Amino acid sequence: MKLSWTQLALSVLSLGLSAALNPASAMDYPNKPITIVTPTAAGGGTDIVARIIAEKIAPTLGQPIVVSNKPGAGGTIGNQAMLREKNDGYTLFVTANSNQLIVPWIVKNAGFDPIKDFAPVSGLGIVPYVLAVNKSFPATTLAEFLARIKERPGEVYYASAGPGTLNHLIPEMLASQVGTKMEHVPYKGVAPAMADVLGGQVPVLFGSLSSVFENIKGQNLRALGVTSAQRLDILPGVPAIGEQVPGFQAEMWVGLYALAGTPQPVIERLHQAVRIALDDPDTQEKFKQLGMSTMDAGPAKLADIQQKEYSMWRDIVAASGASDR
Repeated sequence: MKLSWTQLALSVLSLGLSAALNPASAMDYPNKPITIVTPTAAGGGTDIVARIIAEKIAPTLGQPIVVSNKPGAGGTIGNQAMLREKNDGYTLFVTANSNQLIVPWIVKNAGFDPIKDFAPVSGLGIVPYVLAVNKSFPATTLAEFLARIKERPGEVYYASAGPGTLNHLIPEMLASQVGTKMEHVPYKGVAPAMADVLGGQVPVLFGSLSSVFENIKGQNLRALGVTSAQRLDILPGVPAIGEQVPGFQAEMWVGLYALAGTPQPVIERLHQAVRIALDDPDTQEKFKQLGMSTMDAGPAKLADIQQKEYSMWRDIVAASGASDR
């Protein structure tokens, strides 16, 4: 049967519309290797998470996955590199909220918008922070610490890994919420900050669980509170700060992203693969060794979390004076 020119044109238009509305499906994705970009150096926590996830989801997706490190400038180099890729699901991004949601408020012309430029796929892992003090510090409980910083605004010093890091902004957030001020002592990295807190030169550090746990266990530091919403199984006697400062919660988390405009069936396929990986006891054990727990957040939930945190960190960065914008 011959088709008229009108019928042929309509058929072509129909095919075109179908392709536009359904550019990819979970049935044919992926059909070639995938790259995961991380904006951090090899060997760091985010890089390790990226490699664990790459190894775990590759069998489910049936394709090899390589991790590409693009570190520098607080994550801006990796973000900008991602924006030069195609939004087809073959180049993915594993990054931490500290790189993704804080840096744009600190670095002038960061060159990316975490909300508009990226499509959330899945949360991966969460790292709580711990309010840790030198063992000679007068406050021995969270209540005593909060009373001290209220009674002596600007007299309690805390160390950080540098301006704009989480161990700078979390204590600024706490001080703001309780209506006081603490004095910031920045260092060039966690190691020198930790050394001076252990030595008693600076009394307080809000450190990631993995960075302070051994010294807490060895009684070189005293844990007074955790920044997670609830107490941690590994530190059962240490209260969540939110128990005494209602609504307080601040953690580092790592997530998996695709580029904005990536077809939704591809996002769903990736999310399903990640859920299988995060349910694997081996993944959970490897995360535990990093001081991390798995993060239950699919595309919609992760989008909601990052939208709320992006606004929150904007206000905290502005109040802290860390921005060079």
